[in-house]
Amino acid sequence: MTSDEIRQLYLHFFENKEHKILPGSSLVPHGDPTLLLTSAGMVQFKQYFLGEPLPPGYPPRLTTCQKCFRTTDIDVVGDTKHLTFFEMLGNFSIGDYFKKEAIAWAWEFVTQRLKLPKDRLWITIYLDDDEALGYWLEQGVPADRIKRFGEKDNFWGPAGEMGPCGPCSEIHYDYGEGVGCGKAECAPNCDCARYLEIWNLVFVQYNQDRSGKRTPLPRPHIDTGMGLERVTAVMQGKTIIYDTDVFAPLIDTICWLGGVERGKSEEQDKALRVVAEHSRGIAFLIADGVVPSNEGRGYVLRRLLRRAAVFGRRLGLDRPFLTEVVQEVIDQMGHTYSELDNNKELILKMVAMEEGKFQQVIEAGLNWLEKSFTQAQEQEKKEITGVEIFNLYDTYGFPSELTAEISRERGFSVDIEGFKSEMERQREKARAAHKFALSEERAKLIEKTDDFLTRLAPTRFTGYESTSCTAQVLSLIVEGKEENAVSEGQEVEIVLDQTPFYAEMGGQVADTGEIIGDKGVITVEDTRWGRSNIVVHRGKVTRGVFFQGEAVTARVEEGRRLDIARNHTATHLLQAALRHVLGNHVQQRGSLVTPDRLRFDYSHLLTPSPEELAQVQSSVNKWVRQCLPVKGLSMSYKEAVTKGAMALFGEKYGETVRVLKIGEPAVSQELCGGTHLNSTGEIGLFFIVNEGSIGSGLRRIEALTGRGAEAHVQGRLSVLVSLMKELQATSENATDKLADLHSELIQERKHAQALERELSGKTAESLKSHVETVDGISVLASRVSVSSPEVLREMGDRLRDDLKSGIVVLGTLLNDKPSFLTLVTPDLIKRGFNAADIVKSVSKIAGGGGGGRPEMAQAGGKDKEKLDEALNSVKAIVQEISRKLEKKT
Repeated sequence: MTSDEIRQLYLHFFENKEHKILPGSSLVPHGDPTLLLTSAGMVQFKQYFLGEPLPPGYPPRLTTCQKCFRTTDIDVVGDTKHLTFFEMLGNFSIGDYFKKEAIAWAWEFVTQRLKLPKDRLWITIYLDDDEALGYWLEQGVPADRIKRFGEKDNFWGPAGEMGPCGPCSEIHYDYGEGVGCGKAECAPNCDCARYLEIWNLVFVQYNQDRSGKRTPLPRPHIDTGMGLERVTAVMQGKTIIYDTDVFAPLIDTICWLGGVERGKSEEQDKALRVVAEHSRGIAFLIADGVVPSNEGRGYVLRRLLRRAAVFGRRLGLDRPFLTEVVQEVIDQMGHTYSELDNNKELILKMVAMEEGKFQQVIEAGLNWLEKSFTQAQEQEKKEITGVEIFNLYDTYGFPSELTAEISRERGFSVDIEGFKSEMERQREKARAAHKFALSEERAKLIEKTDDFLTRLAPTRFTGYESTSCTAQVLSLIVEGKEENAVSEGQEVEIVLDQTPFYAEMGGQVADTGEIIGDKGVITVEDTRWGRSNIVVHRGKVTRGVFFQGEAVTARVEEGRRLDIARNHTATHLLQAALRHVLGNHVQQRGSLVTPDRLRFDYSHLLTPSPEELAQVQSSVNKWVRQCLPVKGLSMSYKEAVTKGAMALFGEKYGETVRVLKIGEPAVSQELCGGTHLNSTGEIGLFFIVNEGSIGSGLRRIEALTGRGAEAHVQGRLSVLVSLMKELQATSENATDKLADLHSELIQERKHAQALERELSGKTAESLKSHVETVDGISVLASRVSVSSPEVLREMGDRLRDDLKSGIVVLGTLLNDKPSFLTLVTPDLIKRGFNAADIVKSVSKIAGGGGGGRPEMAQAGGKDKEKLDEALNSVKAIVQEISRKLEKKT
């Protein structure tokens, strides 16, 4: 049977058992930032196991073929059985049937549909699961072929940090005594190749929290998983999954590309397996919206790409090749997974770009490693240190995992803990360098303040409902000390029992405003979060006095708050528009929301076209004009995820979260604690002012809304009006007039260039009289006046050709900075003279540098006053080079 036939047979078998066939979910778990990637079939049903009602039309019996990815096996892929990406066939019961039916149907499928010999099958159960034992015995499985194991082997879950879990029972296929370790004690939990687990039946009975505590679920459920690749190996009589129809076409393609054959060496076979396996993962991760980066899911993808590229070199593939293998993945699996065909162009472009960038890293990194191995052997050292691993990573971007893997293959141990220490040291330096310009003294004061504030209750935030409220002063802090009263002119930090002031968080800047008491006013300049969820207002007493314990009015600067809210609500619309125009792979990677502007960082590998950016801007403004309602809703995290709210990966969310919903039905739905408008219409106008790359796979948009956008557009219109006046044009003919003027300027420029070339020819002719002889070599070093590097090169070419044999060094001022050109004739290059060496020495005197080829080189400088001095040094430089060459000879 082919893998396609097995997939269909399984799904239709359970369809006949009243299961609804559902499509598998994305590899990127929707709305679950605690889970890196979908690692099991039950991930999309997690909330139903925990008690959420099933959607209308969903029966309690479901079946899927789920694409899965497990990062734990990346480093061991290359053996005969481990995979990162795989397909998991599963049948699920949401509070309907339980152990009896799950066991009976599993046995029916493997023995009657797949027709596997019963004497080849072994069963494992959890240590004390006598109920499961009884049901297996009812199916006629001999008691001596049922083995009991503990949690390590027969307890599953949860998927992620917390969630449903329970004991499990597995079906193993026995390849026979001729395969594997051959030990008498060999059993289905042995790591050898004799037994292959093909199906895991999980009896979901518990919910595990973050602390590891398990509580029984109200109703038990069934979650099973049959690895398609594994059962295909069994059905096709293969002991190695890479010998099946799942991988054979990919390995054939790789063999053809590298000009190698399978079975010639274990090292080559391992490389073939790595490239084939990772190519599948690469294609599916990109198809589901993952972009290469240095963190999270993006780093998993980057690791696969780089590991595949390194192992490809072991097959002689020292040029980019992965697009051709990934193309084969798309051709082979696109009929089953339409996302591969739909995103084909994006997948191939992304692979080509990432592999192309890594080629130079591979070359440099492998050469560096070879030198390290040689040095270590000379010193009789058998370890690659953490510092060496870090230097390779820091200098070339060579992944530490690859360094470790290659080193171990060469017989060296690796100090990964030392590498982690070096990385942490670098992060500490970065953190110190990027503190918010806080002085050490200020940082100590904040630390001291926060220490004694922990005795206070958390501050209640009222800013969602209003921009002002009455409050009580709980604490007044001056220079790290708590005071009973403060007076005019003093800098103070003030804590209230409740506040409308938003403290900086999630990219949104803090509110400013006033705190007004009976006898004084504090102007609030900043608001921050202290420890224990306490809001600390920092400001200055601008009038009167304040006392601890008094009642005050806290009032946010409303116009500024509204400007911030316009920009913040617009960021949510911007993300929705980017995903709509560029694709659902777009994810927020950072933001800054101020009163003046918004900045939005997002994942996307390619540069958006002007048309795409215009479409994004148009989409946002369309939603603005529709005056969509904006609602902040408080709900449980579980409910938010179930309703499809977007969450930032890696963020830690509490049990209760705030969901910002825009539109009905929702145009955008995100977890967000910031302050927003009541309607999109209040944004007024959205205008993109800049878009660009800020790193590999990361891009940034800067935009304006409301008053800022209006001022920006007005400024541009003013410039256009001024230009039209200068052109004596109207809006109808301004473009034509500008084109005519441009054409005239081009003609004038050509004429000026022709005159300058004629003049430079005459100048070159006159310079011949300045040629001097240095150690038998004709040398011309002179200052000239030209308008461009092109004219300088033309002048230099003419002088070199006229000299026949010699060295030419010309210096000039371009944009008020020194610029040098050096040319050397072929006969002197053969003797060892090099234009690049000469120009570096000359330009160094003027505070610059440069380079080029032996026959011609250019350089710049910083100090125009040193131009003549640099040119006067040419004779001495040529003389020194000449003498060194003579000594060599």
